[in-house]
Amino acid sequence: MAVKHVAVLMGGWSVEREVSLKTGDFYAKYAEAAGYRVSKVDVGRDVARVLTKLKPDIVINGLHGKFGEDGTIQGLLEVLGIPYTHSGVLASATAMNKHYAKIAFKSAGIPVTNHIVAHRSEIASRHLMPPPYVVKPVAEGSSYGVFLVKSDTSHPPQEILREDWRGSDEMMVERFIPGRELTCAVMGDVAMGVTEIVTDLSFYNYEAKYEVGGSKHVIPADISPNVYQNIQKMALKAHEVLGCRGVTRADFRFNDRAGQDGELVCLEVNTQPGMTSTSLVPEQALHAGHTLEELVTWIVEDAGCNR
Repeated sequence: MAVKHVAVLMGGWSVEREVSLKTGDFYAKYAEAAGYRVSKVDVGRDVARVLTKLKPDIVINGLHGKFGEDGTIQGLLEVLGIPYTHSGVLASATAMNKHYAKIAFKSAGIPVTNHIVAHRSEIASRHLMPPPYVVKPVAEGSSYGVFLVKSDTSHPPQEILREDWRGSDEMMVERFIPGRELTCAVMGDVAMGVTEIVTDLSFYNYEAKYEVGGSKHVIPADISPNVYQNIQKMALKAHEVLGCRGVTRADFRFNDRAGQDGELVCLEVNTQPGMTSTSLVPEQALHAGHTLEELVTWIVEDAGCNR
């Protein structure tokens, strides 16, 4: 049997470029270890020409952010007819837009927190809801451009008005849920373990995610079996209601001091979770008994079109 040629898409030009380069290196390393022939592609706007020349059997999509996770590159790969990993066009576009994703979650009975969508200039001008709340771009990842507005804050974040702002103009104001940060990956139709993320920073921001020592990951999370299983069920349901494929990761907030059962809400689903030395999905895969070569092999073999 001929060795499959796998092209790893990485880098790109979104605000998450540096994270994507690390994710791409991870995929390339373990795909090669699993026996595939690998070509790394630092994606530019000529990516269609590059892929046409490379003629890979499969594309591993290691891109993050706009043009990588939002259905754009997925549509291009559909046109080119190259099987690719992770979710398809519609699921990617819906999950990337936190507003539309929340509508889908709510329709499926998955609890979400209240939010308002507005232009960044309006959000910066006044409190659109009583603090504490979170300000975040509607369609970015890696906690880029996320601000926690605390109860004693006199005005919204002014950083979103800077001339060098790289995020979108459309942003979200979301009620802040105090408590614990929890996450659960889904691999195909199986929810993996639940991880609690502990950080000394104000919340699980970019530094907490990607700097060594920025956060501590506790797996399995030290929560009640009922909450643990509920998170697994909700992660799988969120994956399914969006129409996701491959590996995803759903993020949750859990306020264990709110009433008898606490308040648990789903924040978002990441259709292409990070695969870096500080990322969560590789840890959850190892906890589930998979080697990293097995994880990447599964992702590659799951690739396809019409996703």
